[in-house]
Amino acid sequence: MLVLAWVAGLYLATQFFSEWEFSRLNPNLTPESQRTGEFIEVTLSGNAQGHFVAAGRINGERVTFLLDTGATDVAVPARLAEQLGLSRGQPQPVMTASGPSTGYRTRIERLELGDIVLNGVPALLIPDFDSPVVLLGMSALKQLEFTQRAGTMLLRQHVTEQP
Repeated sequence: MLVLAWVAGLYLATQFFSEWEFSRLNPNLTPESQRTGEFIEVTLSGNAQGHFVAAGRINGERVTFLLDTGATDVAVPARLAEQLGLSRGQPQPVMTASGPSTGYRTRIERLELGDIVLNGVPALLIPDFDSPVVLLGMSALKQLEFTQRAGTMLLRQHVTEQP
């Protein structure tokens, strides 16, 4: 019985610390949204490294976004793009952190972050991008107002812009 108690205790401790570590990487598992007048606002907290990571959806499927104002387009890892049913369009040369590569144009029919919804977002499928996250680049972010202050980011969408 003592061994079983130790095994159960270790299992519970492992689960606790695993969830704690994941929440440090993505403190925005359920992004907070609110309507203020003519805007929908989503407030995100920065993670331990100062990055803004948040849960969202692409075409109804759950994904994890990493907001990247330095990325021209939304960048989707090719393996994830297959799971999301995104089609591979025209090839396009891209410069990644690993150097030059070839991406493929696609279009995201519906992108959701909290209550913010964007339709017809241009994106790139990146074959050499082996990551579980989608880089939320400027092809999506330019449709929003955003402000970063004191470890938080406020995203605002004008209500009439939402379908």
